[in-house]
Amino acid sequence: RVMARGPELPGELPGELPGELPGEVARLCGRRPARAQALAGGCIAQVFKLAFESGAALAAKWSPGGGLTCEAEMLRYLARESELPVPRIEGASDRLLLLEYLEHGGPLDGAGEEAAADQIAALHARKGPAFGFDTDTLIGPLPQPNPWSETWVAFFRDHRLLYMGNLARQSGNLPPKTYGQLEKLAARLEDFLAEPQAPALLHGDLWGGNILARGGKPLAYIDPAIYYGHPEIELAFATLFGTLGERFFARYRERAQLAPGFFEERRDLYNLYPLLVHSTLFGGSYAHGVARTLARYL
Repeated sequence: RVMARGPELPGELPGELPGELPGEVARLCGRRPARAQALAGGCIAQVFKLAFESGAALAAKWSPGGGLTCEAEMLRYLARESELPVPRIEGASDRLLLLEYLEHGGPLDGAGEEAAADQIAALHARKGPAFGFDTDTLIGPLPQPNPWSETWVAFFRDHRLLYMGNLARQSGNLPPKTYGQLEKLAARLEDFLAEPQAPALLHGDLWGGNILARGGKPLAYIDPAIYYGHPEIELAFATLFGTLGERFFARYRERAQLAPGFFEERRDLYNLYPLLVHSTLFGGSYAHGVARTLARYL
């Protein structure tokens, strides 16, 4: 959760921050922070709320390993090509992303889920020339290949399931037997999935930690993993951790098409992708979840 609240850091700047961070902040935005507050971050970065003498505040995402230029470009693309609310970028380098700080907290309420459905349906109404994207992107710290592809089923098979399954296997977190079962399912995907009417713009990582809410309403969406794909993979992920429920889906159906059988037949299959992502990063129960899902379809 990139901009969640955390405990105040003790001491004076810059001792409590990574040594290079204050200078990098000054280079990007022309001023040094006066105070810092640690925030809960993601897998690849430390996150801080930075306060300045002027009273202004920014959210800073710091990743010495890089990758934040990609995240900045994805946020800029969403801001430019969609109406989805995202934080304004105040500065970006490969190691540091500075965003406007948005006071937020708490989950979406029922009306908030309906508002989110309006926003996500509008995002999905933005159509692309094919499945994929102009560049490869990231999902968390992991590469996400996006070669332009004419068919969705082939794209999902090769560049989501098999690609991420292979990463999970190489990490040692996915047993070879489970990967072999994944290959068997991949060869039969056309038995379960159909082509959408058109490629839709996706946030790509739609779960509760990436939806900032205030007063029960969606305020902004963060940590995207964008590409053009089938809206159903996005909608499936939104249910994996209980992020969005009945009010969301009832409203989404008023705004966009959701073919019969999504919940009963396709949702779990699409959620193999985020399960494989989590298996690559964390292993454990996520790899067991992959195996259980595969057993259902084989």
